[in-house]
Amino acid sequence: MASNLKILGDHSNKNRVSLKNKKIGLVVSEWNDQVTDSLLAAAREVLLSHGARAKNLVVRYVPGSFELPLGAQYLAAGEDIEAVICLGCVIQGETRHFDFICGAVANGITQVGLKFNKPVIFGVLTTNTLQQALDRAGGKHGNKGEEAAYTAIKMLGF
Repeated sequence: MASNLKILGDHSNKNRVSLKNKKIGLVVSEWNDQVTDSLLAAAREVLLSHGARAKNLVVRYVPGSFELPLGAQYLAAGEDIEAVICLGCVIQGETRHFDFICGAVANGITQVGLKFNKPVIFGVLTTNTLQQALDRAGGKHGNKGEEAAYTAIKMLGF
């Protein structure tokens, strides 16, 4: 959970597992890539700093956040992939499009995890403005890509 200025998530050693031989998929939305590239860089950094091997991080891109669940499903279907991290950014516009996209993405990502009985992590920013997204992708509110990676690590040790 984030305060108004920084990440407050518990990154304790509870449920941690060695990532040395774990293959982890990262599905990244190309839409709002100024934000999602930063989320990906932070997630990769956390995974590598916790023992993951670069060759075991499988990065795939989808056009937008709406396509994240299907991308996650493609990766999760692989027996060698043990977790999938979905990274995206949906910014509120002037229509209800935002609501439909966010709901569909959240539900879709949840369903993929349940279908494959693997951690499928929701690392999707849903903000009112681009500035709010930037603040959560390496700005004053930290980087939610890091939090998504820590969540994957903890769920792999469940």
